[in-house]
Amino acid sequence: MRTLIYVPVIHTSADLGSLAKDVTKRGIADIGEDVWEKHKAAVEKFWDVISDYFGSIDVSGKKIYQDGMVADGEVGQRIVEEGAKSGSRNYELVARLLKKGAILVKTEDFKLVKEELDRLVALTRSQSIAHKLIAFIKYKLVKDRLLDKRDKFIAKRIDESLRQDETGIIFIGAYHNIKKRLPVSIRVGEIKDARIVKEYQMLLPFYKKHKERFEELSRYLISKPEGNGLASGSQSHKVEG
Repeated sequence: MRTLIYVPVIHTSADLGSLAKDVTKRGIADIGEDVWEKHKAAVEKFWDVISDYFGSIDVSGKKIYQDGMVADGEVGQRIVEEGAKSGSRNYELVARLLKKGAILVKTEDFKLVKEELDRLVALTRSQSIAHKLIAFIKYKLVKDRLLDKRDKFIAKRIDESLRQDETGIIFIGAYHNIKKRLPVSIRVGEIKDARIVKEYQMLLPFYKKHKERFEELSRYLISKPEGNGLASGSQSHKVEG
């Protein structure tokens, strides 16, 4: 049996690079500065909880998979170091795990990651309303297809590189859905329930309408993992479709 510790992540502004300013501006415009600041604080506490969990376990020899990671070896190490220097909580944690003996694995296809990033940049940098609308429609038309292709590639990389009796750790955005694509021989355990993390992100723009539920989800994000840290226990997943 192979084991994969699944960490559904919420990216911080530092993860977004050149997109950060536009995302922050849009977030404040959509929900107000007070709610946006509460969201940022909740995400910081979320990463505190995740970091504390990994500080309590032995990660030596465990393989690290990371969404957006298009290289391993020296190049991958530099990507992690630069991300950590920029203030990314995700990459700061990965850097610490690597220093403790974890092994970074190339997780994604460069062309697919670049295609999605290019479309997001085009969307945020469009000046006129017409150009923004065109960029938005183009991105909307390919978003699901791109995510599906990325998920297939990620699941294949894990299956190819995670050997019998090995443990991997994947940090991946909550909108991804690779679990259904993994073979039954890989036992998957979630640090946090990906469905709840995704729901939190989906409700953020509609905070005023779903305030009570959103705050309940916020409390879940910053709570310590139960038991051994694997939400709902460890489960095997069959490949569908």
